[in-house]
Amino acid sequence: MSSQIKEVRLHIATIGKTVGIKGDMKFHIKCDFPEQFQNNSTFLTNKNTTITLSEVNHNKAQVKIAGVFSVEDAKQYTNLKLYTTREETRKNCHLEKGEFFWFDLEDCEIYEDGKCIGKVDDVERIAVTNYLNVFTSDELIKKGLPKKFLIPFHKPFILNTDIDKKIITTDGALDILEAS
Repeated sequence: MSSQIKEVRLHIATIGKTVGIKGDMKFHIKCDFPEQFQNNSTFLTNKNTTITLSEVNHNKAQVKIAGVFSVEDAKQYTNLKLYTTREETRKNCHLEKGEFFWFDLEDCEIYEDGKCIGKVDDVERIAVTNYLNVFTSDELIKKGLPKKFLIPFHKPFILNTDIDKKIITTDGALDILEAS
């Protein structure tokens, strides 16, 4: 057994069906950072290979894959998923002040009024709002509260986010939990 920890791969895009006769393909971005998809950028795939996007057209949501010049060659890439790593994401994607990568929010403890009420499992987007998907603390589950609940990741619910300490301070999250 290897002692290396395998880097978590992040699904960031899916290549769709062919378009036209020269091997262009539809491109479905699954992340908030379209700027990482540039001409000649290389990505990991769900087939444990890498591919290079020779041309990226964000306006048409289309790509060309390096070395692919016909519809027949392109068809083998239909539904191929593209991945990156957390390290590559940090290197290639710029955050504004107060913004966080979703993977950095995972495992943060949720505190309200000085008491831990749960831990972030993951983040999900519903319509235009990001929600923290939270596992409720054992203490609160024993009091009959739900095992999981959602907190909108914006003010007034989120007061402070400290990624280094893995703590998110909230206001009103306990009310959401009790109403769930």
